[in-house]
Amino acid sequence: VQLQASGGGLVQAGGSLRLSCSASGREFSTYAIGWFRQAPGKEREFVSGIRWSGGTRSYTDSVKGRFTISRDNAKNTVTLQMNSLKPEDTAVYYCAAPLRKWYIPTTAVAEYGYWGQGTQVTVSS
Repeated sequence: VQLQASGGGLVQAGGSLRLSCSASGREFSTYAIGWFRQAPGKEREFVSGIRWSGGTRSYTDSVKGRFTISRDNAKNTVTLQMNSLKPEDTAVYYCAAPLRKWYIPTTAVAEYGYWGQGTQVTVSS
């Protein structure tokens, strides 16, 4: 699975951005997808995840109620809609998938073996 993240940019606090993760491969619909972020000087952290059917979604506490993850398996795309952005959301955002299909990963970075290049999100105060 090859992943490519896009949609980052510069936005003022309270604004919105929509990140997209595009994937190649016919088995995209069999992989869970996760979004992670890494701020300067900090470890990469889990933001949100979605299982292959889209029926189960998870979020880290700091983004609950503000971010929404969704997927369109027909288009091989996972979207992260980010609303009410805060300066502390500033980071490079990555999408990722586990190495095995049908695998339910935890929120740990080590659970994911496929990574897209990051997209920068900057929220100004």
